[in-house]
Amino acid sequence: MKFIDDITKFIFLRDEPQNADIIFIPGGLYPEIAEKAAILWKEKYSKFILPSGKYSIKLQGFTGPLSKKDIYTGPYVTEWEFLRDVLIKNGVSESSILKEDKATNTYQNAIYSKKVTDSLKMDIKKAILCCQSFHARRCFMYYQLLYPQTEFVVCPADTQGITSETWHTSDEGIEKVLGELARCGYQFVDIFKSLGNSK
Repeated sequence: MKFIDDITKFIFLRDEPQNADIIFIPGGLYPEIAEKAAILWKEKYSKFILPSGKYSIKLQGFTGPLSKKDIYTGPYVTEWEFLRDVLIKNGVSESSILKEDKATNTYQNAIYSKKVTDSLKMDIKKAILCCQSFHARRCFMYYQLLYPQTEFVVCPADTQGITSETWHTSDEGIEKVLGELARCGYQFVDIFKSLGNSK
């Protein structure tokens, strides 16, 4: 059905990797996104990686990875510590890993990442985003909002068995993807209003 195709194209952004100034990882409990970033780093698509995240404000603490727990055993206090460990275990040099460990949601991932790159006086002309595939559109929207002059290349990782081809065939996939579709609306209401009022 066409509306399923339309939702899929909107939510599941995916680009071919390109050389970039930085790779952003917008937080999370799934190591696959940092593993993807590590692959791109080893293929020399970017020198720097900035994982972001403290922990979910809803959980009030880092609860541990939600997959591959036998490989990434911790202990970890923040998402940043976890993602950093994933990167190092997958061959990324510690000197290439930047730090942001205050964010507690996706918007803050973008806000605080911008503060980090600004403090380092980095000119981000092009950036790679490594996130969960069904999280791609919302991540892109938030990071583009904070980096309006930056070209973003979205290189996500499939997690939780949810893919662009199969999301609509399982209850969990439907709930996750349509939940993201809803968040791409209501989480941006005030932002869009402020952008409109600034003209």
